[in-house]
Amino acid sequence: MLDGALPPGEDLWRFGVLQLLDDYESLKRHRGVQVASEVLAGEPQRTGHSGVDASFAALTCWLADRDGWTSPVWALDPSRVARPWWFVSSSAYGRAWALAQSPGQFRIRGVFITDTALLRA
Repeated sequence: MLDGALPPGEDLWRFGVLQLLDDYESLKRHRGVQVASEVLAGEPQRTGHSGVDASFAALTCWLADRDGWTSPVWALDPSRVARPWWFVSSSAYGRAWALAQSPGQFRIRGVFITDTALLRA
């Protein structure tokens, strides 16, 4: 990351998307769903990686569906789609599972993850 090159997909996922998920879950646990959802109300700046940008939108809509709040308009922007499709896992096995298991909010944006990708300890 220090030389300006993008890190591998799994690192982008971990340091971008999962960090956002962890921040949301922490706020939700300590201050409630309403406060946590407000963090996602404003559109994040584009990263330059269509998979990450699509994942932020997908995660926001997934959390909104799961926790019962309305997705912000920015997350519904049809330009937030991974081109080409983004498979977070680099292994053939992981890609095959991701095709079968990716949640709908991710799948429609061209982001493919396994069913355990959003699990947090």
